[in-house]
Amino acid sequence: MTARVLVVDDVPANLRLLEAKLRAEYFEVALAASGPEALALSSAWSPDIVLLDVMMPGMDGYEVCRRLKAQDQTSHIPVVMVTALTEQSERVRGLEAGADDFISKPVDTALLFARLRALLRVKQVLDAWRVRAETARELGFEQPGAPAEEFMGSRLLLAGAEPSEAAAVAAAVAADGMILDLAPDEPAAWDMLQDQLHDLALLSLPLAGGDALRLASRLRAHAESRDLPLVLLAGEEQRQSVLRAFDLGASDHVMRPVDAPELRARVRNQLRRRRYQDLLRESLDRSLELAVTDSLTGLRNRRYVRRHLESLLRTGATAAVLLIDVDRFKPLNDRHGHAAGDAALQEVAGRLREHLRAVDVVARYGGEEFLVVMAGAGEEEAQAVAERLRLAIADVPVPAGNLLLPVTVSIGTAVARGQAAADGLIAAADAALYRAKERGRNRAELATAEDWGAAPE
Repeated sequence: MTARVLVVDDVPANLRLLEAKLRAEYFEVALAASGPEALALSSAWSPDIVLLDVMMPGMDGYEVCRRLKAQDQTSHIPVVMVTALTEQSERVRGLEAGADDFISKPVDTALLFARLRALLRVKQVLDAWRVRAETARELGFEQPGAPAEEFMGSRLLLAGAEPSEAAAVAAAVAADGMILDLAPDEPAAWDMLQDQLHDLALLSLPLAGGDALRLASRLRAHAESRDLPLVLLAGEEQRQSVLRAFDLGASDHVMRPVDAPELRARVRNQLRRRRYQDLLRESLDRSLELAVTDSLTGLRNRRYVRRHLESLLRTGATAAVLLIDVDRFKPLNDRHGHAAGDAALQEVAGRLREHLRAVDVVARYGGEEFLVVMAGAGEEEAQAVAERLRLAIADVPVPAGNLLLPVTVSIGTAVARGQAAADGLIAAADAALYRAKERGRNRAELATAEDWGAAPE
């Protein structure tokens, strides 16, 4: 996972060291030596993440972070504060200023990259929702407001903690009016989280009566719990488990001995981010359901997907387009009737939706054609998804009344990196789709350089 990282530090040697480490992992890096320079670069360059030194002359890191989080243009950018200060109160001060994490010098490289990957995963999802909300705004629909800052009544689950630690955590979150449920082991935690009543899960490392890493993996593998914030409680001796947990989708961690103000600040940050994502999703559900939905399939319509793709490409993000055509649809319609044809399209639409991420957009593009837009997907991922969709249609006959009809699809895939025109991207996917048809149908083809060359600018 690569991204653009802004490093802010008034010491040139620190800038060069972090720049070298980040570039070795293929991150794009920009450097700022002061708070004002960091604010200007954040607005102009739109980094994916900011590594921010705390102790700087003039404007310190706390003030820079507060200003970044106060501006609509930069409020969504994750901020990781990096400092030699070791006092717990300084960590809490940074988190309360809006920082997403706080890493001490000398920087633990493995932990830094694990935290960056975790924050970037969350940002990628939030950015996709934000682009969809912007599309809705351009179509004249309401924008969601800011998430509520009142956390009273939020329900948390603590899994596998010792009784003394459980009591300390309960007392800490009770100060914000939160309710803490206790699960003694992994099976109990899994069962309790299936009710979807919890806003956040705290996982103790090691987890009594089970494996916290396995529980985190299971939660991330299920759609109902995929976005549930997961916060780890761990000691220094669990460092390797913490790193692995971030790879599996953990959201944050608190080191033992647990400091109550730090725990509360981290929990509030995670709840705030989850509420923002939920607000975006609910706003879209309300605003777009009728105006941009295809009445037959329930998918988004051509008007919406075009505007969404144009909005996404304007950001310069990597984006993949999959153009999908139902093979030999006219003979199916002619032989079995329009009712059977409509039923086939509805079934195809349902299978496409079932096998895509929630943040991907799938639309009926016209007739028997469908268009999928995947934000942040490269060629390898897009082709893997195309093959998964092809098999999802071809492997099981489509029910249409009393009939079971064999239906297949052909797919053309094209990926844009950086600025690109929507027409050119779709035309390249269409050329790849045409080649899939020529080569026998029921296959997925990736756009070649020649396909792009033939596409309009």
